[in-house]
Amino acid sequence: MSNAAFEYTRELIARPSTTPDDAGCQDWLATKLEPLGFTVEKIVSKDVTNLWARRGSEGPVVCFAGHTDVVPTGPLEKWSYDPFIPTLSDDFLYGRGAADMKGSIAAFLAAVEAFVAAQPEHKGSIAWLITSDEEGPATDGTVKVVERLAARKELLDYCIVGEPTCAEEFGDTIKNGRRGSLHGRLRVKGVQGHIAYPHLAKNPIHLAAPAIAELAATEWDQGNDYFPPTTWQISNMHSGTGATNVIPGHADIVFNFRFATASTVEGLQAKVHAILDKHGLDYELDWEVGAKPFLTPRGKLVEALSDAIQDTVGLTPTLSTTGGTSDGRFIADISREVVEFGPINKTIHKIDECVGVDELVNLSAIYRRTLEKLLV
Repeated sequence: MSNAAFEYTRELIARPSTTPDDAGCQDWLATKLEPLGFTVEKIVSKDVTNLWARRGSEGPVVCFAGHTDVVPTGPLEKWSYDPFIPTLSDDFLYGRGAADMKGSIAAFLAAVEAFVAAQPEHKGSIAWLITSDEEGPATDGTVKVVERLAARKELLDYCIVGEPTCAEEFGDTIKNGRRGSLHGRLRVKGVQGHIAYPHLAKNPIHLAAPAIAELAATEWDQGNDYFPPTTWQISNMHSGTGATNVIPGHADIVFNFRFATASTVEGLQAKVHAILDKHGLDYELDWEVGAKPFLTPRGKLVEALSDAIQDTVGLTPTLSTTGGTSDGRFIADISREVVEFGPINKTIHKIDECVGVDELVNLSAIYRRTLEKLLV
């Protein structure tokens, strides 16, 4: 099993699957899954390739989820090794996607092969949900598979997403949820004029400043046992013509909420509008929900995975909801419990991305032990 996880990671890294190009990763995976008794379904949406595979027809359903696409390499001359030629050096395997997340997919496969060989008549079902659209806009990937499964009432009980979750030491962190993301594009309207005659104009920056200060100082919620408090941040602010003697006619502000399950989209929107209205602003505000928050409290999946980590590497993992969004936000719509667990995340998206060989060995062992705890 340990050699298999390493070799499979090399196989996947060698395929230059920069998002949304799958570069044949899922076809290769299908050739491995079908002999194990999986029924494999290819789901294509626009230029995105998705794979749904299942072994068994009964519950509980344990699903492994992940993505074959990787982020662009950046300047090739800065890499120590070609990012698409997997290279072993000092017990680390280098290549784009090594940690995020071809190593996890390889460990999934090694674990499933070993588990099925030992437990050919296991109870329940094992499933795979793989996309090539996680690193991109995520509009034609996992969400499309989830929509199809929901339409035919094919639901999951437990899902492990192979995102790189560990911070300092392999095994130290399980992600059991993620914050939501809410974007706002605000235009505060003023009246353009000559800067020497401010009484004939209305400066939208000056008008907006008190409201911005109040928004920045607002406590939106206090978080909860699993989530930190909701945060509000401006990411972009633009105004003016570029001239030094013109009061601008409007100011454009782009902001974002990262919000906990303690708040709702509607509640946050209402609070923002109330503050803007309180300050008497003439404005336009467009909203976009980037992601809804999801949470899996301690339960059977968290306990099974935690015990498997403890059995394998001797650590008791911390539960965390930090970081950005993941495809777990879509899967939570059809799965009772969703968690993320994978390698150390220190090199993800960086030059010289890598994964420890021992991480791959232990990761495949943890996934296998988790299957044993859930399906035996």
